[in-house]
Amino acid sequence: MKSILVYISLFLGFINYAQKPAYLIYNAKGKKVKYSKMIKSLLKTEIVLFGEIHNDPIAHWLTFELIKDIHEKKPVQIGMEMFERHQEELLNGYLKGSISEEAFLDNDGLWSNFTTDYFPIVNWAKNKGVTVFATNITRKYARQVFKEGINSLEMLTDKQKEGIAPLQIPFDGELPQYKKMLTMMGDHGGENLVKAQAIKDATMAHFILKQAKGDHLFFHVNGSFHSDFHEGIGWYLKNYKEDVRFKTISTVQQKNIKALEVEHIGKADFIICIPESMTKTY
Repeated sequence: MKSILVYISLFLGFINYAQKPAYLIYNAKGKKVKYSKMIKSLLKTEIVLFGEIHNDPIAHWLTFELIKDIHEKKPVQIGMEMFERHQEELLNGYLKGSISEEAFLDNDGLWSNFTTDYFPIVNWAKNKGVTVFATNITRKYARQVFKEGINSLEMLTDKQKEGIAPLQIPFDGELPQYKKMLTMMGDHGGENLVKAQAIKDATMAHFILKQAKGDHLFFHVNGSFHSDFHEGIGWYLKNYKEDVRFKTISTVQQKNIKALEVEHIGKADFIICIPESMTKTY
């Protein structure tokens, strides 16, 4: 009997060694967690901010799988950085069937990787009757902040302002992620660059809260920089609604994913660690 157990142990060890995982999930402290445990935790909150790497196929696949699995246990709403506020009419038209797939996809404003990376989620939502919201600020207004400063938005019409977080937005230029952005970009843009990022974060947070229903889980898809370390969108969620409950997911890449690197500790409630060698969608 003992020899059989030894052989089984060796065999299982070999199987474990032979596997090459496409991703591992860690909690904020860097401890490995199971997918099922992450789902259980997410179901207890109001809002999930999924911070993706935009060209990572594992991030896109897991986004889709999480939305589907959560929806089996609790109804979801979906929000996406990839749709700007002025595109919501187009998006709603497609979801409700008044706009054809051909007309929907024939839109210059869709991201270049939309068809492969985000369209499956939108189509699933359409088939399930799940609402998808456009949460991001219209790009030209963010560019305006970068070029002319945030006060230039005051000159917009009331109609145009409807697609932006209420002005003047709270702003903290000392937030580590915003300071990191300035450091990365050097002198390019200065404070206007950070405020252009902030108006995106504020607008997404504003429309998440505006659309979120208490008996649903609002699942928001955004680039990881918009929610890492509970800053960006998360910081604005707390500013606009102090008692809001949300959890974050971040996607990171490492050469070796068997242990989470120190720089990623605390980056999110759950960190999806993916090999650097993973193929990209663009």
